[in-house]
Amino acid sequence: MLTEFGKILIFILIAILFVIVVLMFAKIIRPARPTHEKLLTYECGENPEGSPWVKFNIRFYVVALIFLIFDVEIVLLIPWVLVYKEFGMGGYIVGAIFLFLLGLGMAYEWRKGDLEWVRPKITPPILKKESETEIYTETAV
Repeated sequence: MLTEFGKILIFILIAILFVIVVLMFAKIIRPARPTHEKLLTYECGENPEGSPWVKFNIRFYVVALIFLIFDVEIVLLIPWVLVYKEFGMGGYIVGAIFLFLLGLGMAYEWRKGDLEWVRPKITPPILKKESETEIYTETAV
């Protein structure tokens, strides 16, 4: 008699075996005719220029992460909108707090400047040092 863990182990082994068999079967039946175009980095019909390992600006990633975070939070609002009446005032308050925190996070990102695509350069203040001759001439007069 199998325990529950034994059933899970058998299921995992069958899943692994299934993946291996399907990949081997696909390798056997697919045609292997590599051409110069197929071996290029991009198969879009355009000739690649330069190295494919280009450094992207970090702002692309920051904007994408901010979008994902706020997009997922907005998706979580849809079920709340549909059923908040069933929970009465408590459900409304919880949703309002969630919206407030969402707005607070958006204001933080806005204030931090992560939503600005082109940030102004920060120039540190420069202290102008008086030359020694000016100091001596002022004191000598």
